[in-house]
Amino acid sequence: MRAEGGYTYLLVLFVVAGLGLFAAQAGVVWQAATQREREAELLAIGSEMARALARYRDQTPVGQPPWPSRLEQLVEDKRLPTTRRHLRRVYRDPLTGRAEWGLVREGEAIVGVHSLSTLAPIRRHELPPALDEAAKSAASYTEWIFRPAAPGEPAGTAGARRGTLR
Repeated sequence: MRAEGGYTYLLVLFVVAGLGLFAAQAGVVWQAATQREREAELLAIGSEMARALARYRDQTPVGQPPWPSRLEQLVEDKRLPTTRRHLRRVYRDPLTGRAEWGLVREGEAIVGVHSLSTLAPIRRHELPPALDEAAKSAASYTEWIFRPAAPGEPAGTAGARRGTLR
């Protein structure tokens, strides 16, 4: 009877090790699911910001700059007698948790936005039209640049134009 105590102890160690491995695998799956949710939110917010940039450009009065110089101008566009709101607010980047975005500029004008997250994207196909074809092979979310399509340009070619990243 005394010799069986060692086997029980060994069995308990294997059970604890197995539970630890199971918990580690569950953590990896949970982390991937969380990243997928944040990625979907980034796609929705980025597309909305690209639409807001397009509305800002398309509703530009004669003699005014067609692009904003700050994202806050999309929230409160005071170029007309009545204030226009192209966005409800400057959304936070779901991957970084901050309301700070990478800006694609042409001079001082903002013509596109991107996340500042250096994580590798999970999704590679069926991306929204605000992203260009290069987004499918992006190494990080910083390469997912959301831009509005040019007037008269077919959707899905928004990223063909290049600006400077900031």
